[in-house]
Amino acid sequence: MSSLPQSVSTDTPVTRSHYDVAIVGGGVVGSALACALRNSGLQVILLDAQSREAAVSRQQVYAVTLLTGQILQGIGVWEAILPQINTFRQIRLSDGDRPGDVRFVPQDLALERLGYVAEHTPLLKTLREYLDKSNNVCCLESAQVQQIDYGAKVATVTYQHQDQEQQVTANLVVAADGGRSPLREAAGISTRGWKYWQSCVTFKVKPEKSHENIAYEKFQASGPFAILPLPGNRCNVVWTAPHDEAQALMELDEAEFRERLQQRFGQEMGRVELASSRYLFPVQLMQSDRYVKPRLALVGDAAHRCHPVGGQGMNLGIRDVAALAEVLQSAQERGQDIGTLTVLKRYERWRKLENLTILGFTDVLDRLFSNNWWPLVLLRQLGLWGLRHLPPVKTTALRLMTGLLGRQPQLARD
Repeated sequence: MSSLPQSVSTDTPVTRSHYDVAIVGGGVVGSALACALRNSGLQVILLDAQSREAAVSRQQVYAVTLLTGQILQGIGVWEAILPQINTFRQIRLSDGDRPGDVRFVPQDLALERLGYVAEHTPLLKTLREYLDKSNNVCCLESAQVQQIDYGAKVATVTYQHQDQEQQVTANLVVAADGGRSPLREAAGISTRGWKYWQSCVTFKVKPEKSHENIAYEKFQASGPFAILPLPGNRCNVVWTAPHDEAQALMELDEAEFRERLQQRFGQEMGRVELASSRYLFPVQLMQSDRYVKPRLALVGDAAHRCHPVGGQGMNLGIRDVAALAEVLQSAQERGQDIGTLTVLKRYERWRKLENLTILGFTDVLDRLFSNNWWPLVLLRQLGLWGLRHLPPVKTTALRLMTGLLGRQPQLARD
């Protein structure tokens, strides 16, 4: 028995007492999994603690890799999402004020683009609207899961909704409830990792000149400074700095902050004006010791978290979704119990090592560039030289960043 902390639109009425899959957490990753299972033959319930209005109103911005775009296209939502987000066709990587930046272009992969930038609201709103048309998915909002009993045959999910305690059973519970996952903690799954010495200040700006659909990663000794091009000639900035410095940036008045920002932003796009409030969040690396237990699977931030450098976090969650959906559908077609360890271990073996690779990549990237220790300065200058002058090195790095390196799920090939 797992007891969970207690909080509770428009819902799909609960018409069943038993579902094949119960997804707890209705963010981008949880909703994408429900969408991926829409035509699977499995009966799915999505339990979200927030109302839809609250869920879609978050101010997050995501770098979206080419692989994530392919997965969302395989799910069937990409054509509705694409007009609402921005496509970038160049990435510029620089090391402080040192000359010789690295420029990635689509021709490096014989493609037409390198990635996308999506705001949270249109992304999640489109996923939820897709679920509204699903006959096999029940979306229940403002539903606070209180307890889960994992039995030999089914898991029993107890939740609070409209001031009433209710229950459903499911063959499998999927925890998509974020980095502090109550389900993971209640199931006794431990994690490994560390908190960084850095925090991120994130906000949107409106530059004087066109951003020309270029994404920037400007490394400084204090931390990465990322600029992602948004629709409407806006940009999202993620300014990473040591905790005290990041807090000081938050406390500056708007005029002082804008001057500090202009110095770090550079003159490529002329003067920049703030187009949103500033938000602060700490940075953490985390990997769960296991992704599965009988009747339980973790996806997205519930399973792992990485440094935001390179914008990989949400994309790892979408890759989890594609892998788990493929494993579950395959097991369903074979008549296997989808909640058994025999089935769920296939998902864990697929995703755990791939995620660890990206976690390690982002950790090394941040540590390598976030300092002025001369041996590492020489090492990273050598690495940047290799990216500029050795095409196989550049292509491999770009394939890793775009998600095209590694096992490709069926959804990305459909």
